[in-house]
Amino acid sequence: MSFYDKIQATATYIKTKIQHQPGVAIILGSGLSGLADLISKEIEIPYSEIPNFPLSTVEGHDGKLVFGTIGNQQVMLMAGRFHYYEGYSMQEVTFPIRVMKALGVHTVIVSNAAGGTNPTFAIGDLMIINDHINLFPEHPLRGPNDPRMGVRFLDMSSPYDTDLITKAREIAAESNIKLREGVYVGLQGPTFETPAEYRWLHTIGGDAVGMSTVPEVIVARHCEMKVFAISVITDLGVTDTPVTISHQEVLEAANAAAPVMAGLVEKLVKKM
Repeated sequence: MSFYDKIQATATYIKTKIQHQPGVAIILGSGLSGLADLISKEIEIPYSEIPNFPLSTVEGHDGKLVFGTIGNQQVMLMAGRFHYYEGYSMQEVTFPIRVMKALGVHTVIVSNAAGGTNPTFAIGDLMIINDHINLFPEHPLRGPNDPRMGVRFLDMSSPYDTDLITKAREIAAESNIKLREGVYVGLQGPTFETPAEYRWLHTIGGDAVGMSTVPEVIVARHCEMKVFAISVITDLGVTDTPVTISHQEVLEAANAAAPVMAGLVEKLVKKM
């Protein structure tokens, strides 16, 4: 079965389980599963039941698709994503994005937990991603291009939708939410960065760093979907003194900031 046919087969299976076509998809990062409470749920589908779907192996990622509504919007939520460091290929990491497109999704909201490389940031800050730097060792569009899925040479001059960013700024101002904006750097992982790497990443233009998001955003744009992305700054690597960090600490910091992010995302979806 071709990759395109796998996408269609997976989408066909999901369509037999849902009653409404989703227009917006939300991808939850580490520690942000609480955002699932945003949705008035219609149905949950574990990844293990979905044909051709990978399985999430990381703590803090539930591993299910949730369908329902936020306001008047039909939404699907991806509770648990896939990472290159888990051993998946880029095609597998971004497979759910292709399925979203086949289901009728037009807008993707991506969240993640990220390390701060900008010395003005603090743990718990929310950062709108307005651009990214791709340092993954494999590109998600590498290989033969199927024109049914997108163009061969993808323009990336505006990967993050400026209208959605403007709306998020307005919501933050109205709700008294402190928002940062900046450039996200995508790395393979699974190690956290060394102090020298943090300094280098800031020097080359990065404000935050993580192990996800960039491949998904590239494929979403390849599918001609609008993208809005936001990071929770869960650790900092901006001092001369090395600071140790664990995945558990990342989860705790993400959980603490999740309610504020949830309120912002909920209002943004309702304004679409």
